[in-house]
Amino acid sequence: MTTAIVLAGGLGTRLRSAVPDLPKPMAPVAGKPFLEHQIDFWIGQGVRHFILSVGYKHEAISSHFGTRFHGATIDYAVEHTPKGTGGALLLAAAQLPDDAPALLVNGDTWFDVRLEDLAARARRHDADWCFALFRHDDPARYMGVALGREGRITALKSPTAPQANGGVYWFRPQALRRVAFDTAAPLSLENDVFPRLLSLGQRFAGLVCGGAFIDIGVPADYHRAASVLAPGVETHVLAG
Repeated sequence: MTTAIVLAGGLGTRLRSAVPDLPKPMAPVAGKPFLEHQIDFWIGQGVRHFILSVGYKHEAISSHFGTRFHGATIDYAVEHTPKGTGGALLLAAAQLPDDAPALLVNGDTWFDVRLEDLAARARRHDADWCFALFRHDDPARYMGVALGREGRITALKSPTAPQANGGVYWFRPQALRRVAFDTAAPLSLENDVFPRLLSLGQRFAGLVCGGAFIDIGVPADYHRAASVLAPGVETHVLAG
């Protein structure tokens, strides 16, 4: 796998006081944009091509990263009207070939995930999608994802499940192309795209990972992000 789609079109409404003039993924953390931390992390795991799905103030992103960044090729899928996370994925995925799996990550969350472990879990289940999950004890904040014994996802929304969606996904592009979506209105990944694919019988696997998870859209997480992502801080990626 060499290509990752990054959903980087967020408005950053909850971060306006901290980053009033930037798209959310460009919020500064430990001396550089959060999105740069993301891209460098995945480059370190072998990703060499990124498709950045951008919208709000996208020029701030494209002017920073250009078409080559730290040895990786950067392409863009630009939303001229809001499409939602699901519509943004569909727009970016049109640039992917059918014959190789790809990675999808949220541009406003950080999750230490070992890509090889995620791909191995997907292969084990011949999955169309493999979600990186984290354990949580805060059902008021996180909606659980239910897993069967062998690591197959049985429900995308389970209030009692102890693991939640970490916003990192291995997927087969052809799985998206087998289904027609109405993109006239914005689509949500969690509420529209994933539930429909699961209901149609696509195979969803999950891998519980023990690395740090940060959602910079939450001000408290944003303020602790520097302590996790600062240069010299070791990250530990555990999977189960």
